[in-house]
Order: sequence, then C-alpha cells, then structure tokens
Amino acid sequence: MKKKLYSVLGAVTLWAFAPSCTKNFEELNIDPNRIDKVTPGSLLTPTIYGMGTYFTVRSYDFTWQLMQVGLPNPSVALGLHRYDLSETAGNGTWNTCYTWLRNIPEMQEAAITYNQPMYQAVAYTLQAYIMGILTDSFGDVPFSEALKAADGVNQPKFDTQEEIYTALIASLEEANTIYAGEGIMDGADLLYNNDKAKWRKFNNSLLMRLLLRLSKRTEFDSYNRIQNMINNPETYPIFESNADAALVTITGNPPYNYAWGRRQDYVNFETMSSFFVDLLNELNDPRRPLFMTQASEMVNGQPQQIGYKGIPSAHSGDASQFNYNPSTPNGNLMIYDAIGTPIKEVIMSYAEVEFIKAEVALHFSDLEASKAAYEKAVTAAITQWNGGQMPADYFDNEAAAFDGTLEQIMTQKYLGLFFNDYQQWFEYRRTGFPVLPKTEYMLHDGVMPTRFMYHNDVRRFNPENYQIAAERIGGDDVMTKVWWEK
Repeated sequence: MKKKLYSVLGAVTLWAFAPSCTKNFEELNIDPNRIDKVTPGSLLTPTIYGMGTYFTVRSYDFTWQLMQVGLPNPSVALGLHRYDLSETAGNGTWNTCYTWLRNIPEMQEAAITYNQPMYQAVAYTLQAYIMGILTDSFGDVPFSEALKAADGVNQPKFDTQEEIYTALIASLEEANTIYAGEGIMDGADLLYNNDKAKWRKFNNSLLMRLLLRLSKRTEFDSYNRIQNMINNPETYPIFESNADAALVTITGNPPYNYAWGRRQDYVNFETMSSFFVDLLNELNDPRRPLFMTQASEMVNGQPQQIGYKGIPSAHSGDASQFNYNPSTPNGNLMIYDAIGTPIKEVIMSYAEVEFIKAEVALHFSDLEASKAAYEKAVTAAITQWNGGQMPADYFDNEAAAFDGTLEQIMTQKYLGLFFNDYQQWFEYRRTGFPVLPKTEYMLHDGVMPTRFMYHNDVRRFNPENYQIAAERIGGDDVMTKVWWEK
C-alpha cells in the first residue's frame, strides 16, 4: 500500500482555504455506496504497514550510514556516513509520522462510536510508537494541537519533549488498564491478528522503551519504574518471546508489498561497513550469512570468496584502496526473488525488552539477573530472523561472554536493533555506545548529529511557533541535543 505522504503543515494550509471553495460540495458529492464513518479496526493495518515499511527503508537509507552498518558504494562525495546531514533529511520522517498519526484520533472516535474500548487502547499504543520516533528525531514538536486544522488550529504550538513524554507514558499506563478489561478486536490486524493480550504486551514493552529513553532525566526515576514493571508481570505483561514481539510478517503479495519494489534496489550499490562486519566476525556470529554476502577478490582471474569483509565508513572516497569486492546486503533478508516468501519488518523486538532488563539489572548491580537477560536478549536477536539459529557454544567465545559492562550490553543491543527504524541512533545518543570509529573525513569533528532540522514548511506556515521552539531547544540545528540527552 503506497500512500503519498503530504506535508502536514501544507495540509493545514489547504484546510484554511477549504471553506471558500467547497461550499455545497458535500451536498453534491454524496456516495451512497460508502459508509460515512470508519470502523476502528479498519485503521490499524494501514498504520502498521505504512510505518513498518517506511521505516524499514529509512533504517537502510539513514541509520545504516550514521551507525556504520552499511554505506553506499561507490561513495566519493560526502554522504550521511560522513555525517553530512542536510536540512531536509527529516522531511520524510515528519510527513510520514504525521500522516499516520492522523489515524489516531479517528480510531479513538470510532472506538467510542462502536463501543470498542480495545481500539482506544490500540490508538494509545500506536500513538506512543509513532510519536516516540517523531519526538526522538526532532525534539519539541506539535502534539496537543497537531492535526486539528478542521477545528481551526492552523498553526499548532510545539509541545516540549518533556510534555510529550509525560503524556505518552500516561496514555500507555491507561491503555494497559483498558487491555486488562472486557472487549474484543475484530478488524483486520496485520500485526497480532486481533490478539489483545499481545497488544497489551507490546504496549507495556513500549512503555519500558520510553522510560529507559529518559534514563538521564532523574526526575522520571526510570530505572525504578522499569524494575517495578519487571517485578509485577501480572500487572505489566511484556514480551516473553519472539512470538510476542512486534515483528510484522510481509509476504510481498499485494497489497502488502516488500519495502523495496526491486531486489537490485536493495542489494546493488550498497556495501556493509567494516565496523559492523568486524563485530560479527569477532563474535563468530550466525547472523552473517543472513545479513550479507561474502566478500571476494580476484585470484588468477577468478573471484574467490574471502569471508565477510566490509569497507570503512567515512573513508577517503578513493575506491582504489579496496582491492576486493566487499560484503553486500543479502537480498533474501528483505526481498525474495520468489514473491510470497515471508520477511519480517521490525516494529519492536523481544530482544530489546531483554536488553532493557539487562541494563536495569546492571544499574542495580544485580549481575546475575543482568547476565541472564543479556543472554536471552542475544539469543532472541539471533533467532528472530528467518533461518536464525543460536549456536550452543556462542557464549563460550570471550567476545560474547557476559562481562558485566554497559558497553557490552549496548554493543550487542546495537546488533539486536538491526533494521529497527532509528533505534540504534537513539540509543547511541543516549549512551554513547557502541564506540564508533572516527575518520578525518567526517564533518562536525566526528561528532554524531543528534536530530533532524524541522520540516522546511514549518518555517513558512507556522513561523511564530517554529521560532519559539527553535529558541527553546537551543537552535534548529542537526547538532542540537534533544531534552532527554541533556
């Protein structure tokens, strides 16, 4: 399902002019074959599919480069892997998130109309998922007044990130209570097939993600609040296996096409980064053949495989320095030649939950619990992929054996967040891990950009509120830190 992504603020402007050109339009254009109100369940699958597919591509286009997973090849100019983040780099994220956020109030209204409270809870869960990506990408953004052009709000204020997080956490708490009550789900559900117990686990796992993101904001007491959730699984059920995780199965059959229309668009002109490949090599990790091809070099005029080998991110641009053909993405992970073969898109993984538990236990110096969660997390991260098999001796490797450090947990979490929208970027900004190599060809003195600049339409259509927000966050710049980073 391909939807054209419109700028929300552009849409707001159109709404402002709508009354003058649509007088009596509704009276003349009533379609008797269409219902005048949507059912709440009808909005769920388009939202999940639209977000999952878009951010699968963005993980590849954006996160891979910043986080040294993969990079374009050849790459002789600047580019994201050299921290060349343009002022329009976040426009698609802004448009996409607000496009699918438009379904939330409609789902909430329909849930009331049809007396289906489970969809009120689902709306809260999806709102936190989408809004979390949006605010972590930009900082302060329109929230409480967003998407209200029909009510005459054409220039929405920007809520602070603290206000947004406070509201999202409260809504997830409310949703958890609703899920525990009576009610059914009966619409098309691409994610969980109307299993409200799994939606509840997703909701609470997402609550853990949001709380952990605020770990530097001591006023939110994140570690204690997450520990309370872990200690009370009946009140706060969370992911317990990959079967619970928010992993969307996509077959490639219309209307649920793969994220890439053509296999060559995924595998060609992209290579894996040395940092990512070397980590997996050190771990002797079984995900290597799932994620990538083997590198090769010419021997006596014939290509010969040389194992898994990438090229450095942010290199000089001189292609002659690489006398081998580096590892490239394995097309079968995301787009099969045989259309109809299922692939997985990651909304939120079970592995992430166990990594959160490992970090929280480490914070409280409970090394035994941290080790157990760490090993569960790594196992889940490996086995969530089609064909992923966990070697019995994986943790016998000194590089994989639990060493009681946050760096190790976060480095393995980095691998576990592969293809999960911008989560690697967000967690790097929160913790500084994994430690990424720098080169002299990076901009900003090798310091990672920390946010997108606001959509350029904001400056045109909402200049006053834009200026207030830009000044409040410390400047509309890619190097400005968002509230939870400070």
